Amino acid sequence: MPTHSETRHLPYTAEQMYSLVADVASYPKFLPWTAAARIRSRDPQGDHEVMLADLVISFKVFRERFGSRVTLWPEAQKIDTEYLDGPFKHMVSKWAFTDAEGGGVDVSFFVDFEFKNRLLQGAAGMFFYEAMQRVVRAFERRAAELYG
Repeated sequence: MPTHSETRHLPYTAEQMYSLVADVASYPKFLPWTAAARIRSRDPQGDHEVMLADLVISFKVFRERFGSRVTLWPEAQKIDTEYLDGPFKHMVSKWAFTDAEGGGVDVSFFVDFEFKNRLLQGAAGMFFYEAMQRVVRAFERRAAELYG
């Protein structure tokens, strides 16, 4: 099961980066391999909001839709994602955004997933680190476009 975890320091605010990552509907504009996004529902629940979202991932001949439960924690500046349905056995991701002393933001990202299909899982394992680097860089470029 591939997992990836990293923290990056960026020259933006925690609120800006939280807003960028929480805007799931915009992912097809900038995120590699993301062909489409649809928000099924949004349910405010006091100190957090639960969003059900579908993403369509497209890579060469592989094209799959998967559903996720995205829990947005605006005050804590955190975003938790859990897999609902699609090509994975499981998938979780966690984002945390902390304003850093002296300016900027520390962005922490964690993802853990496993495909149901052994062939896809094998391919993902071979390219996982490179793919995660491309995803993180895509968020960084998007932040520069929006806030730079």
